[in-house]
Amino acid sequence: MEGRARRVAITGYGVVAPCGIGKQAFWEGLLGPGLTDGRTTSIAEWDPLPWFENPKEARRADRVEQFAVAAAAEAFEHAGRPDVDPTRFGTIFASGIGGLHTLEEQVQIRLEKGDRRVSPFLIPMLMANASGASISMRYGLQGPNETIVTACAASTHAIGYAARLIAWGMCDAMVTGGSEACITLTGVAGFANMTALSSTGVSMPFDTKRDGFVMGEGAGVLVLEEWNAAVARGANIVGEVLGAGSTADAHHITAPSPGGVGAVRCMNLALADAGLSPADIKQINAHGTSTPLNDAAEAAAVASVFAGAMPPMTSTKGVTGHALGAAGALEAIAALLSMQHGLIPATANTTEVLGEVAIDLVTGAPRAWEPGPVMSNNFGFGGHNGTVILGPGA
Repeated sequence: MEGRARRVAITGYGVVAPCGIGKQAFWEGLLGPGLTDGRTTSIAEWDPLPWFENPKEARRADRVEQFAVAAAAEAFEHAGRPDVDPTRFGTIFASGIGGLHTLEEQVQIRLEKGDRRVSPFLIPMLMANASGASISMRYGLQGPNETIVTACAASTHAIGYAARLIAWGMCDAMVTGGSEACITLTGVAGFANMTALSSTGVSMPFDTKRDGFVMGEGAGVLVLEEWNAAVARGANIVGEVLGAGSTADAHHITAPSPGGVGAVRCMNLALADAGLSPADIKQINAHGTSTPLNDAAEAAAVASVFAGAMPPMTSTKGVTGHALGAAGALEAIAALLSMQHGLIPATANTTEVLGEVAIDLVTGAPRAWEPGPVMSNNFGFGGHNGTVILGPGA
């Protein structure tokens, strides 16, 4: 990172997703069949009780917070507890929307039963910062505790910001990532009526037949540490945050800027931050939502940045759906798992890659690769662009 004195190690991660709860199940899901039968994909028969002391505590946490708590528990189990001053151990978390389940439920209760029946826990359950705050309190993390809400770029921004706090010497360890759970009747209706969701129920990123995304949900949590301290405590370093970028399109509330010019600047900033050239990137985990405008703009941006040095690219949203503010965290974890297993998951359901620009999209079957730096992109409503570059732990 530009001007940094300290490297940033990734020592653990945890994941909750419709295609798998826990990192091993998630990896198996990424190699499985794509989404072909609905506008949403959710975690079936979700039971939060294993991660809470009792049913009452679980009921007082919205589904979005429950996901975050579960993913954080796996991340700490994977990483162990970094031996750092708790006042220098922070939480930078993300959510695009927050506790929509609770909000929708309590609005209905108020309409049917009156003001006095609204839960006194409504506000702490619906607020977007509840997930990060819960993690901070559970693990006694007294450093910065902040929540980023930049739509579908949120958890990518969170990872980049958390890493910088360590690189710049302001913190020694961070918990970061994102959570989302907004598959409600109103949430789905809103996305459907703006024609963002697939009318065919098929997520097929970068396919000529793509017609919208399948809405997902879930959480991804990563533990970051200052590299030398992680080595000194004997941590299993599973990756490194090499650089990050953030830009704004300043163009439209939902549509990307034509040609992906904001994304081009974002990727170039991340490369400069990491001290890398396009030829150093060995894989791109694309935002790849399966929407006509986003995929076209991202493909054009990638073709511009990587002209003459095109790495293989994949989108995991054909399997995970689009988890909005949690997407970047899920995809960062997918990149780390791709390094671990030496395979790039195929872009599920995509058979006829858009031909306007030349990209090397992995389709059909996973592709073997020699792990190296991975660029992960996420772009959000509001013109938000986020890029993070991760490297292997060795």
